[in-house]
Amino acid sequence: MSAAPSSLTRLRWRRRFRSLLALLLLIGMAIAAWGWLPAPVHIVPLVHVIDGDSLIVRQDDGSVTIRLTGIDAAEYRQDCARRDASRWPCGHDARAALARLAGGGPLHCEVAARDRYDRSLATCRTRPFPGGIDLGAEMVRQGWAVATSDAYLVEEAEAQAKRRGIWQGNFIRPADWRAAHDRPATALAGPDA
Repeated sequence: MSAAPSSLTRLRWRRRFRSLLALLLLIGMAIAAWGWLPAPVHIVPLVHVIDGDSLIVRQDDGSVTIRLTGIDAAEYRQDCARRDASRWPCGHDARAALARLAGGGPLHCEVAARDRYDRSLATCRTRPFPGGIDLGAEMVRQGWAVATSDAYLVEEAEAQAKRRGIWQGNFIRPADWRAAHDRPATALAGPDA
């Protein structure tokens, strides 16, 4: 007789264990699905182009600085060398290129995170996906920025092969240029921050 309660107890525990496993599986699937959802896209009016990879937009009755993800554009005060070794203001041209691409706005931006300067890191398009221009991809394709992630390596290779933008001669990568031209901490954040 003692075998019957033991079997019944084991059966109850198995059912509870299976229910718990099913619940954990459902929770895991819900978390995975939530992680795969794309970030919300914000439609924002363009206020000002700071440099080749940063913009100011209007959102929620205030201004927000956006840094385009996956790229690093020539800094506003940076100059580059042409093949004949003459210098030209490639940073000014990078800013002008982004201003042309962005037009008058509005932009469709997918914000991913914030950086250490409290800028919104985002991918911005001129129209909703899949239409419009991905500003980061086009800046790299035109040769005004270098890729900082795998997302735009094809565009960078194309710009380099066709010697577009900064690839037409010698240049210092924007991150190296910033390191060599470090501004004092008391300086106000300008176009190449």
